Amino acid sequence: MALYNLSSYNKDAFTLLGIPGLEHYHVWISIPFCFIYLAAIVGNSILLYLIAVEHSLHAPMFFFLSTLAVTDLMLSTTCVPKTLTIFWLGPQKISFPGCLTQLFFLHYSFVLDSAILLAMAFDRYVAICSPLRYTTILTPRTVVKIVVGISFRSFCVFVPCVFLVNHLPFCRTHIIPHTYCEHIGVARLACADISINIWYGFCVPIMTVIIDVILIAVSYILILCAVFQLPSRDARQKALGTCGSHVCVILMFYIPAFFSILAHRFGHNVPHTFHIVFANLYVIIPPALNPIVYGVKTKQIWDKVILLLFLKGSQ
Repeated sequence: MALYNLSSYNKDAFTLLGIPGLEHYHVWISIPFCFIYLAAIVGNSILLYLIAVEHSLHAPMFFFLSTLAVTDLMLSTTCVPKTLTIFWLGPQKISFPGCLTQLFFLHYSFVLDSAILLAMAFDRYVAICSPLRYTTILTPRTVVKIVVGISFRSFCVFVPCVFLVNHLPFCRTHIIPHTYCEHIGVARLACADISINIWYGFCVPIMTVIIDVILIAVSYILILCAVFQLPSRDARQKALGTCGSHVCVILMFYIPAFFSILAHRFGHNVPHTFHIVFANLYVIIPPALNPIVYGVKTKQIWDKVILLLFLKGSQ
């Protein structure tokens, strides 16, 4: 049996190539990426500012929304700045600890995003199905406990992957044909059996997210049952309207996420370039669109945005 000196193998930096096959278009690809990233930064920052300073937005729904905004900023900032550097300056080196840090925050943000959407579905369920008990069920202390709990769960789900990668011997190539470090992509460079990485990295986080999806679906089935029992049509429309933005965000998160995961795992005939382009779009598009969706479809936020951007600016 070959014995590997793990410390020597893990000292070397990795090289991120970008999008193989599209190297000549990197500069052009960087233009929309840069603008979308700036939109994500500005949109989520405005959202966080409004929720922080406006007393009318100090409610559980908006506290969860601010947590989602922070997670989206973490997700995009973990990957996009390095990606833009690759597009502008060519292949970039990343240290092994830096690579581990990037892949941890990338996957941690993904699992945490899913958990936040579940918490927001629970918030909508309580608001519509038990409106008279809303303030007693979702107290500030309970909301903080929920956020701490889902953050800790997301940490526990993915931190074993970091240890699994950290103990792999890398004795072959250190070149990663991608724009950022992700778990399986890095593990496949190892000169050792990575069966545990593949099964844990695919099964545990995915099963965690699938459980979230099932619970979200149950929440919305109960919400729809309660909504259609309301006697007034206006009341039904108002109740559905409060869930509209949340449903849009859920669809924007889960549909491309599952498509990317399944294509990466089973789509062996799909070009590798498509996988990488789609993976990059996934970490930048939802963070940019989420604040827009909530700003347009949530009246309280839309009114505050108008006041902030236009009325205050005209004074």
